[in-house]
Amino acid sequence: MQMFNSPYKSVWHCVRTVRKTEGFGAFYRSYTTQLTMNVPFQAIHFITYEFMQERVNPRREYHPLSHVCSGAVAGAVAAAATTPLDVCKTLLNTQENTALSSLNITGHLSGMANAFRTVYQLGGIAGYFRGVQARVIYQIPSTAIAWVNIESPFPMSSAVLRGEGLGFEEPVMVGVEMELVDIEKKYVCTYVII
Repeated sequence: MQMFNSPYKSVWHCVRTVRKTEGFGAFYRSYTTQLTMNVPFQAIHFITYEFMQERVNPRREYHPLSHVCSGAVAGAVAAAATTPLDVCKTLLNTQENTALSSLNITGHLSGMANAFRTVYQLGGIAGYFRGVQARVIYQIPSTAIAWVNIESPFPMSSAVLRGEGLGFEEPVMVGVEMELVDIEKKYVCTYVII
């Protein structure tokens, strides 16, 4: 559906057509590639985050800017490093006909080794890094926001979102505006009722 000139009219049309023409296994064609990509991504992500925190926040105190910066760098490095796996996964998922027919490949591409060979044939080493900029730009804010929330002394929780502890008898939706003030190592959180 996300491909240019997609032959599918809707998600359900895509699902029915793929199941009928390629079988149920087509939905899991790149599953091993996805798993193979996620393990190194997360490993690189956490190692880079911890490395950055050792450099910018060695006392491990809550400083939102240090978590934002460390998270952003960690996401960028992990995304860039695993882009070759993402390119192969995308090729397996989309089975891009124009690309495959340019190499006289008929039928369906399967398996990570075949995807790696095909990407190399299509674009050489540079082919493995197509889309690296978009992937990095996507990951930077995503991981920065995630880490500042993970490390927060006031993580968003369902109790906060229901308004518990605010003196209301009925659950209410609240927005949380965090004002983190370092006053004798204590933090202040301001709730704003919507």
